[in-house]
Amino acid sequence: MDNSFFNSPTRSGTAGGLLTVLLINIAGKDVLKTIVLAAIGATVSFLISHGWKLLLKRWKRP
Repeated sequence: MDNSFFNSPTRSGTAGGLLTVLLINIAGKDVLKTIVLAAIGATVSFLISHGWKLLLKRWKRP
């Protein structure tokens, strides 16, 4: 069985093709909106994770 799908060039080509199709099909405003929402989501995720980490440290401390 040939596992060529798992080769690095195949994965890179597949990812590049997917990104190209997505960029062509999404309007300019939508791309900016998506980037902003992704940045907000990543920031909130980081802050929540960091907050939980601090809470768990304080809770475990005797």
